[in-house]
Amino acid sequence: MKAAILGSTGYTGMLLARLLAGHPGVEKILPVSSSKAGTAIQAGDNGFAETDKLVSSEYLSLEEMSAHKPDVVFAGLPHLASARVCAPFIGKSLVIDLSADFRLTDRQLFASAYGAPAPEAAVPPVYGLCEIYEDEIRKADLIANPGCYPTATLLPLLPVLKGNLAEGPVIVNAISGISGAGKKSQENYLFCERSENAGAYSPGRSHRHWAEMTDQLRVNRLGGELYFTPHLAPLRRGMAVTTTLTIKPGLTEDAIRKAYDEAYAGKPFIRLLEGRLPQTREVWGSNRCDIAFRLQEDRLYLFSCIDNLVKGASGQAVQNMNIRLGFDAAAGLALSGMV
Repeated sequence: MKAAILGSTGYTGMLLARLLAGHPGVEKILPVSSSKAGTAIQAGDNGFAETDKLVSSEYLSLEEMSAHKPDVVFAGLPHLASARVCAPFIGKSLVIDLSADFRLTDRQLFASAYGAPAPEAAVPPVYGLCEIYEDEIRKADLIANPGCYPTATLLPLLPVLKGNLAEGPVIVNAISGISGAGKKSQENYLFCERSENAGAYSPGRSHRHWAEMTDQLRVNRLGGELYFTPHLAPLRRGMAVTTTLTIKPGLTEDAIRKAYDEAYAGKPFIRLLEGRLPQTREVWGSNRCDIAFRLQEDRLYLFSCIDNLVKGASGQAVQNMNIRLGFDAAAGLALSGMV
């Protein structure tokens, strides 16, 4: 099987190359970069080891990649550009898009978040939140890989709301490592600005991922307003989310535990913790989402941690490929965090 990576020089593309290099079902990797086509891969990613899976030691252009007729196209491109670049491959290859271009069903929400009309897709996209939409993913030709904050928020939240165990408003506070913003040359992401420094940004309804999460609540016909406040922390990688809801009368811990067991039975990348809360260091490098909950008086607190570059991006993209093409769910992906 041949897998192409559009946008190979960003964090998402670099990690995808590493994951695909270790995937037993991938025979060839096609690294694509429009800005660095013809230059050595080591010039853009010194940490990537030589492997005979690479079709070229240099980045390919789109035209060169197309000639190889890839089975899967991963698109790690900027929002609003990805849909246009992916268009020629939809229907010919399995397209897994890691931008926001195909994530939202509500076109008005998309426009409010991204300042432009939602791109049209040649085939209906499937939202690639693997543990929730596995059946739909198995039949999809275009998969919209979720954002990192929505992944870490929706995985603990959806079973609770679907089980009618709690009600809104849904208050979400999240912490992300700096790599969640991608590779950007901005003053706010310089070491001297971020080291020993943490703070909130884009609170309430102003972050783009608020629209994505709200869209998913509407798709699943789940009521309640969602308010989302992200924070940037001096971490390279890692994401921690705390969600607060009002419980329904008579709710018990057993009922919550049962909801998670029913939703995630047999799902290797979901771990429900007992007696302790998740930490980012325990999932670093893995494709796992660790979840815990606490009941206190009339409040339900949900906690989750992921590696924003793995389960929040490249790892979930590979997991989507595994589901769609019938590979083992964990093929090419780590269940354990790195020490």
